[in-house]
Amino acid sequence: MGLLDGAIGDVLNNLGGGADAGSGGNPMLRMIMNLMQQNGGLGGLVDMLARNGLGRQAASWVGTGDNEPVTADQLGQALGSGPLGDLAASVGMDPQALSGNLAQYLPDVVNQLTPEGRLPDKADSNDLLENGLAALAGKLFR
Repeated sequence: MGLLDGAIGDVLNNLGGGADAGSGGNPMLRMIMNLMQQNGGLGGLVDMLARNGLGRQAASWVGTGDNEPVTADQLGQALGSGPLGDLAASVGMDPQALSGNLAQYLPDVVNQLTPEGRLPDKADSNDLLENGLAALAGKLFR
């Protein structure tokens, strides 16, 4: 899991929540982890975004080129008000603020979790990513 650990470490550092983020960890990282888990991992999240109108943007985040931006409104529509509200409640944020933060951080998180410009194989994604994120959550979010 070395590559996964390095990618998650990069994400934590970029979000300002490295290993010393405190006992509560980084709420944005926790929210993004929840979002991935609710959608079947990284591949499931990218697929869901593509099905809901953000295919071009999500593909750019996975690819090796520049990440296309996304707006808070676009993400809010793609996620849906119910799931977005549930996710916001789970991290104690307003849904509009959450979608704004997602718009800022999600492209970089997906980009860093796909350093070779492609999604991990389904088996690798399900096993390595979910186990790695669960282990990370256990360490940071006690």
